[in-house]
Amino acid sequence: MPSLSAKGKRAWRTGAVLAALGACAVLLSLNTGTMRIPPLSVLRTLFGFGTPDESLVLFEYRLPRILVTALAGIGLGLSGAILQGVSRNALADPGILGLHAGAGFGLMIYISFFTAMKGPAALLIPLFTFAGAVTAALLIVLLAHDRIRGLLPVRLILTGIAVAAGFGALTLFLSLKLDEDTYAFASRWLAGSVWGRSPEHAAALLPWMAVFVPYALTRARFLNAFSLGDEAAAGIGLPVRRQRILLLLTAVALSSASVAMAGGIGFIGLLAPHLARRLAGPQHQHLLPLAGLIGLVVLVTADTIGRSLFLPASIPAGVVVAAVGAPYFLYLLVRTK
Repeated sequence: MPSLSAKGKRAWRTGAVLAALGACAVLLSLNTGTMRIPPLSVLRTLFGFGTPDESLVLFEYRLPRILVTALAGIGLGLSGAILQGVSRNALADPGILGLHAGAGFGLMIYISFFTAMKGPAALLIPLFTFAGAVTAALLIVLLAHDRIRGLLPVRLILTGIAVAAGFGALTLFLSLKLDEDTYAFASRWLAGSVWGRSPEHAAALLPWMAVFVPYALTRARFLNAFSLGDEAAAGIGLPVRRQRILLLLTAVALSSASVAMAGGIGFIGLLAPHLARRLAGPQHQHLLPLAGLIGLVVLVTADTIGRSLFLPASIPAGVVVAAVGAPYFLYLLVRTK
């Protein structure tokens, strides 16, 4: 069996550190809140030996919320890494490109017209957000594609911003027609709040991650080929158009399912791939898993900060992430030529 390269060993070490940080963030999140539970009591309760109150708080409230943020963080981090690889654009992100706005429009369509449909709502919401995000992605690709030069990075960003503005306006128009309770839910979702997530929400998100995360990790060699340019990728036998469509659909599925349950959280898809690239280099077999782990750590930590530092009030995780992500985005804009 061939030995790992120096970069491979560094990626494995970095991944182990990030996994440990993620476990610590989850344990800390389980411990914090209105009712504080010591770490040993958390572990005891997870193995079925806690008090009834501790079991209720952990299994019905905190654990589903943490599972949703952890899975959504992985999905958003991977989605951003795929989009940056496919488009060869360092500023590509599901939120910046308008995919989140499309997903939000899909959610608004559901809660405005289809709430009477049979079946658990938690299972239906990802389907509507996926449809909205696919619609946004199709518009972006059609408007940003050049017949000769392919997807142009600058045009991709500008088109994404325009599409996001259009879907945002439609979402706002529909939200004005909602009743008070439904409008409050939509507002929390758009702000990136994961308050009130139940085991059903985690169960609805898990199948999407179980299917698309492994698929994304197996596409690393295609993303490496895309970095060489379309002509070079086609020259080594890569079906460029088909793989680009499949990878774009994978990124859309990961981001839309994530925001369906975690809300309109931006910038993780921008932050995670850049940090992973700095830690492990540009090879996607290293970059993709690290981007997912970084997304997990960032979103779980942001949610923990938002609901623990300002008790009894709480701040949506999306607001905490934006407080860090917006300055980083401006920093990248200054550095990117």
